[in-house]
Amino acid sequence: MDVRLLTRTTRSVSTTEAGVYLFEQVAPRFEEIDAELVAVAQQRKKPAGTVRISTAEHAANTILWPKLSKILPEYPDITVEVTVDYNRSDIVAERYDAGVRLGDELAKDMIAVRISPDMRIAVVGSPAYFADRAKPKIPNDLAEHNCINLRLPTHGGLLPWDFQKGKRELKVHVTGQWIYNSVSPIVRAALEGQGLAFVPDDAVTEHIAEGRLIRVLDDWCQPYTGYHLYYPSRRQSSGALAVIVEALRHQD
Repeated sequence: MDVRLLTRTTRSVSTTEAGVYLFEQVAPRFEEIDAELVAVAQQRKKPAGTVRISTAEHAANTILWPKLSKILPEYPDITVEVTVDYNRSDIVAERYDAGVRLGDELAKDMIAVRISPDMRIAVVGSPAYFADRAKPKIPNDLAEHNCINLRLPTHGGLLPWDFQKGKRELKVHVTGQWIYNSVSPIVRAALEGQGLAFVPDDAVTEHIAEGRLIRVLDDWCQPYTGYHLYYPSRRQSSGALAVIVEALRHQD
């Protein structure tokens, strides 16, 4: 540049007037560059990637959606792929990052995190359905009713209706005109007076409160273990999966 910026002696180094001017002009730009480098480094540390989860429809609607929809805007680089699947899929073989099951269905070699409280089943029918029928008082009375069945591959056929009162346990195989493979259409059919439904309590709480459905056999419907998120190994968990796990974790 043919401009002296520094003056050097045997004992010291000082800036010239031109050096001071250059420093004053350039220093703020170095600060900006440093700030940008810090921002880039922080961006690299933010969790990113796709988290694939296999789950039942009920858990997807009542647990995954309400919890994850709140936190995902904070993590724009995370994508959650939810597959509604009632098969007991091998999540490792199917390349899922995690799955959702009830606590009593978990494999021993999986890491499990509770994501819901204990749950209850409700047996419900509409006022129109009960208009010309007596309400069942015990599970065996269901033989006289039109019951809406649920077919799940995990049970090899129609899901039996499980009841418990004290130490007495009953497994009832019901019959009816409708069979579905998910909860939502069963609730809809019950609302339309098509029969009795055997569904998770929280799927019909609002309908019961507003009088659209009537609960029966309540004293035979006991709590059972709620949903858990499970995955193969802590060592394999990504930053994105860690965010999802903490967002879903049930707080007592």
